[in-house]
Amino acid sequence: MSAAGARPAPAQGLSVGLVAGEHSGDTLGAALIAALRARVPQVRCFGVAGPKMIAAGCEAWAGAEELSVMGLTEVLTHLPRLLRLRTMLARRFIGARPDVFVGIDSPEFNLRLARRIRNAGIRTVQYVSPQVWAWRQGRVHTIGRCCDLVLCLLPFETDFYARHGVPAQFVGHPLADQIPLVTDRAAARRELGLDTEAPYVALLPGSRLGEVSRLAAPFVAAAAHIAAARPAYRFLAPMASARAREVFTQQLGQFAGAPEIRLLDGQAQQALAAANGALVASGTATLETLLTGRPMVVAYRVSAATAFLLRTVGLVKVPYFSQPNLLAGRRVVPEFFQEAVQGAALGDALLGELEDPQHLRELLGEFTQIHQLLRRGGAGQAAQAILDLL
Repeated sequence: MSAAGARPAPAQGLSVGLVAGEHSGDTLGAALIAALRARVPQVRCFGVAGPKMIAAGCEAWAGAEELSVMGLTEVLTHLPRLLRLRTMLARRFIGARPDVFVGIDSPEFNLRLARRIRNAGIRTVQYVSPQVWAWRQGRVHTIGRCCDLVLCLLPFETDFYARHGVPAQFVGHPLADQIPLVTDRAAARRELGLDTEAPYVALLPGSRLGEVSRLAAPFVAAAAHIAAARPAYRFLAPMASARAREVFTQQLGQFAGAPEIRLLDGQAQQALAAANGALVASGTATLETLLTGRPMVVAYRVSAATAFLLRTVGLVKVPYFSQPNLLAGRRVVPEFFQEAVQGAALGDALLGELEDPQHLRELLGEFTQIHQLLRRGGAGQAAQAILDLL
């Protein structure tokens, strides 16, 4: 049975297979489940889920953290486990026959899984486009074979898919709906029990353990550099998981002369709202920082082998890697890659951002325009697009 012949969603209920990787995928998945349930109250969801999706009512066959692997070469270490997981999921999804399968982000894992599921006659959707427009553009043809629809969070992505005949729809980003256009710094500080007058820097070293292990030391060094230059500054570090907190704490303990850094369990949005600026790992957190209206410096570190491939094989087709610069189409925030990620450089760059009032005004204006563009009721748009597909 072809995907075109997949059975329609039942009038009184809907079954949805989901696979979400990492913290950001869990957040998107939870919002999607809520939006689907608002339209189809009897919806049943199952698959790979994080705590937010589970709280939203998703039956978890495996945890989202199992897909939290970054980099081209880093995946090799985890490949046997990931292949076993994908085989198990394909068998269970095909056996369960959901009305639709939705892969949320994690394209390297989800697209191959989606192809097997689609070949079994089940509709498939990729929610969050891979950055195929940025690197390895030939993947667009694979995506077309794997998916009936791609749901895009960024407005420029649909043009790329249209040029290659792949159905895609811009739905906006749910974070743009969740985060207010103007954040209340004083209220966030009261909620976190912070000094209402001192300047704060938020450190967001990522959600994946590989990211945290590579960025914790330079972020702590940057905090020390800022504290030495501007002793009034204080520091927050929201941790995406207990394991990430352990890794960060270990790195912090090895840095002599580190300033006091208050660690938070989650609460990234509150920390950003409370802060004057942030050091941020490349990824969804840069978009959260943009939507919160805070200046930032972005860092991206991968393994030496992955960096070599990215630089020498010609895979990358865009001049920036951070979402604020990609969305603006120009450099609006400083970004540092690989060996350039050093404490002093990061600290000086962030102080440069924070201490230029004219730049801060222009930056906030740019961020507000992007926020309004992305604010489209993203989860609802995604849910309706899935129902329309069925």
